[in-house]
Amino acid sequence: MARRLSHTQAVFLMVAVTLMWSIAGVVSRQLESAARFEVTFWRSAFTAISLLLILPLWRMGSATPQAPAGHERSGLGRFLHRHWGLLPESRAFWVSGVCWSVMFTAFMLALTFTSVANVLIIMSLGPLFTALLARVVIGQTLPLRTWMAVLVAGAGIVYMYGSQFVQAFTGSDADPGSLVIGSLVALCVPVAGAINWTVVQRSQSHGESIDLVPSVLLGAVLSSVLTLPFAWPFAATGADVAWLALLGLVQLAIPCTLSVVCARVLKAPEVSLLALLEVIFGIVWAWLGAGEVPGPEVLAGGGVVITALVVNEVMGWHSRRGTPRIQTLLADQDQSPVNNKEGAFHANQP
Repeated sequence: MARRLSHTQAVFLMVAVTLMWSIAGVVSRQLESAARFEVTFWRSAFTAISLLLILPLWRMGSATPQAPAGHERSGLGRFLHRHWGLLPESRAFWVSGVCWSVMFTAFMLALTFTSVANVLIIMSLGPLFTALLARVVIGQTLPLRTWMAVLVAGAGIVYMYGSQFVQAFTGSDADPGSLVIGSLVALCVPVAGAINWTVVQRSQSHGESIDLVPSVLLGAVLSSVLTLPFAWPFAATGADVAWLALLGLVQLAIPCTLSVVCARVLKAPEVSLLALLEVIFGIVWAWLGAGEVPGPEVLAGGGVVITALVVNEVMGWHSRRGTPRIQTLLADQDQSPVNNKEGAFHANQP
């Protein structure tokens, strides 16, 4: 195995990961003729192809873990797990894959309806949704600081979208439908991420290990298969396909794999904080690369949301010194929770 990263190296690598995650918005604005579902299909397909090539190399030389208790792994199951880490006998693995497919699809569709800033700020709510769902489903207690973060972030969202909805309904070029649809579609990303994280954590508490990167592969395959009928007939130009291939490889496959390396060194709160850089980078990329200037209400409301999330993580830093690191790719290594990315894969990141 490769030499373990130092903490400083892991931090810088995680910053590079968020930079790669953040290019989706600006790249989507470069597309010429690819339709909504076609955009999702091509990105998911290239993500799946990339991971099909990357994962066998990544897992080469690692021991193949035993099947989860109560499961008898077939010959095909052993082959799929040995090369790509897939767990076809696990219900939790399939649920996780479905959640990733929802995140992939909803993220790219939302970008075709509303601004990059709106989508990224809604996605940043993933950790709070995860905390609330974990409270309901597995009874995890929430500290007062998290409840306060929920209220403050909610206020920031209300202000941001309240101002935009007023403008959308009263402006001469009003398009409230796109804002509503885009916001609701984007909301599917943190919701699916929260479900994904909760299912993975619950399965681990019952002794079953679910690896995130192979789940990303499954999600990419499901997303491409499900969107293919809606994407046909293809209208994308060669340049469009090249841009979407770049997203599949550079914006998802590579950073998702590298984030696993970071997660072996960084603790969950550190990854959560660093993952928020995706929002800032993404808005700046769209601003510089596509001329998509965020309005003052987006900057103010989004700033409130990000500040609430950062303060929540910083305040909980010392109380979570024993927080385990995010689950690694190899099931026989660190067993721990995974932060949700389009998701730490930023439970978000789709």
